[in-house]
Amino acid sequence: MMVRAPPEERPVPDLLSFGVVNLDKPPGPSAHQVAAWVRDATGQDRVAHGGTLDPKVTGCLPILLGDAARAARIFDDAVKEYVAVLELHESAPPDFESVVAQFEGDIYQKPPRKSAVKRQLRTRRIHDLDVLEQADRRALLRVRCASGTYIRKLCHDIGLALGTGAHMGDLRRTATGQFDDRSLVSMHDLVDALAFAEDGDEGELREFVQPAERALDHLPRLVVAPSAAEAIADGAPVYAPGVIDSEASEVGEVTPTEGELVGVFTPNGAAVALGTLVGAPDAESGTVADLERVLV
Repeated sequence: MMVRAPPEERPVPDLLSFGVVNLDKPPGPSAHQVAAWVRDATGQDRVAHGGTLDPKVTGCLPILLGDAARAARIFDDAVKEYVAVLELHESAPPDFESVVAQFEGDIYQKPPRKSAVKRQLRTRRIHDLDVLEQADRRALLRVRCASGTYIRKLCHDIGLALGTGAHMGDLRRTATGQFDDRSLVSMHDLVDALAFAEDGDEGELREFVQPAERALDHLPRLVVAPSAAEAIADGAPVYAPGVIDSEASEVGEVTPTEGELVGVFTPNGAAVALGTLVGAPDAESGTVADLERVLV
């Protein structure tokens, strides 16, 4: 196994085979169809996207390219943020905002009939629910919520609580984990950047396709020696003698705790694997992390 070059020094082919695109999903195709289009456009065998979006829904859809698709589980628990239009069936009552505020916190939801998951009551957390605008029978909501929350069902339940009835109008996802709408790339811009790169102008492509390590910024990390990275690439756990250092995540400054998912990196910043912490990073012997996914 040859350790990858530092993320900022990789040639374009290596960037495409271990990269992430913060795609702005258009209305029409499903998230799966969009991911397949990116796979074909970038010439990769495999891609993975950061959470299903219905065909009509637009917005933030991070897509992991090539070997980075092995790290798709990092999006399983990623907090999502949406902007939704709430369409009331009658004029909003005077206590509209106070009723909406009651939906912050843990709520119960049953997946809709058309969903791909089992229809059983489950708990989902609404971290923030803000009314951005409201006029007569329409309101613009910003929802920051746990992964797996059904915004359409949330809008329906708000309507029941208001006594007016309601349904979801337009919906746009504005963030998935640390990826948000400040760095979105359209499908057209991506294909143009790929064409420019073929002609020798790599500037836009390097701006649009980021090293896959960017998707791991929220994880605490273990830094291992290159020799240890060789063994990890062959499936060995992360043993204490090979650990050089441990670091808090770049997002949120979270230090590793036992049972937590961590990223495993070489000293040059290249990702090697995902693992579950099972021992102290500063231990002198024993296993520090069990492997979840090898990324090289």
